[in-house]
Amino acid sequence: MTEAPSVSELIVRHLTQVGETVACAESLTAGLVSATIADTPGASVVLRGGIVAYAADVKVALLGVPVSVVAEAGTVDPRVASAMADGARVRLGATWGIATTGVAGPGPAEGKPAGTVHVAVAGPEGTVTRALRLDGVRDEVRRLAADAALALALEIMTRPAKNGRGSDDPSGQTPETS
Repeated sequence: MTEAPSVSELIVRHLTQVGETVACAESLTAGLVSATIADTPGASVVLRGGIVAYAADVKVALLGVPVSVVAEAGTVDPRVASAMADGARVRLGATWGIATTGVAGPGPAEGKPAGTVHVAVAGPEGTVTRALRLDGVRDEVRRLAADAALALALEIMTRPAKNGRGSDDPSGQTPETS
């Protein structure tokens, strides 16, 4: 019996078939999303790169996260995840951007409890964000966040186009919660 392909294998296969690329912007996952894609044979055809932006000023300077959003809400916010995904996509010249931001733990940060995570996927016609509340110790939260970001990416990348390829809202912003 053959093993089912992983989410990253499905992403690499899909992007290769359609001639598209992906870039990552990661905070709490610190490169896990990029590394998971890079571990997949054929990734060099589709993975443009990744930016680990742990600090708020790096998110602003390298990914274009608005200073006003960081000042108002901190870095654990769906608007930050959205801006990070779009920033990675634009700055690294990819079709798609995947982003993670959140609190891995063990304690709270910015007044938000450990396990509070926002993931986002930005594409040619919009951005989708998903809020998560994950349980586990620090490394489990980080791995679950990376897995959730990849699952969302596969869902959005393979969704039929509909006035905003990955979005049901003409504004391009579709907050989702899981």
